[in-house]
Amino acid sequence: MTERTLTVQTECCMPLGSTTITDAEAASTAELFKALAHPLRVKILNLLAVNGAEMCVLDIATTLELPQPNASHHLKLLSRAGLLTRRQCGTWAYFGLNHEVLEQLSAVTRVEA
Repeated sequence: MTERTLTVQTECCMPLGSTTITDAEAASTAELFKALAHPLRVKILNLLAVNGAEMCVLDIATTLELPQPNASHHLKLLSRAGLLTRRQCGTWAYFGLNHEVLEQLSAVTRVEA
C-alpha cells in the first residue's frame, strides 16, 4: 500500500490592520477567503475539525449527504487553497485539516488597532 501526503503551502498572511501588506500576501489571503465562501466547504472544514482526524471522501460525502463528485470538487478547492492536506492510500484519498494554514488564517482575522 503506497501512502503519500500532499500539502499545499500558501504565502500568507498579515493581520488585517497591519501597516503593510504585499500584493502577494493580499492575493493569498483573498484565496483563502474565496475557498471558504461556500457553505458546503465551511461544513467540510467543520466536520474535519469535529472529527479530529483524516476522513476519506466517501465518509465526508455520506456524513454531509452529498453526492461523491460534489464532495470531491469542494475538497479539491479546499486542498488547492492549502486549507486541507490530502493523503493517497491506494485508491482512497484521505483529507485532514492543514493546521499551519488555519493558524495563519486565524492570525489574519486578528485586527491590530
